[in-house]
Amino acid sequence: MPRSIFQVRSFRIVAPFTLAVTFDDGLVREIDFQPILVGPLFGPLAELEMFNQVRLDPEVKTLVWPNGSDFDPETLHNWPDYVEALANRVREWRPGSVAVCS
Repeated sequence: MPRSIFQVRSFRIVAPFTLAVTFDDGLVREIDFQPILVGPLFGPLAELEMFNQVRLDPEVKTLVWPNGSDFDPETLHNWPDYVEALANRVREWRPGSVAVCS
């Protein structure tokens, strides 16, 4: 199945660790990131001060954080389809392993 290409147009913080993300197709998705905030890449975002430093990358049109965390806009757009698998991956992360999250 081919993946669609989406771009994040804007976002706003609506609660701790939760963003309302607006996409180029008009969808507004409220995303609670708490289930995936563990491990070396996403774990630092469990600190609210770091999480709230989220920005919209003007070139790739997705959400990015200062520690290098980011997400494919398609993953954000279809978050309900991905969140369980992402949460399972980050919970299984062990030092020295490589976690791959789209």
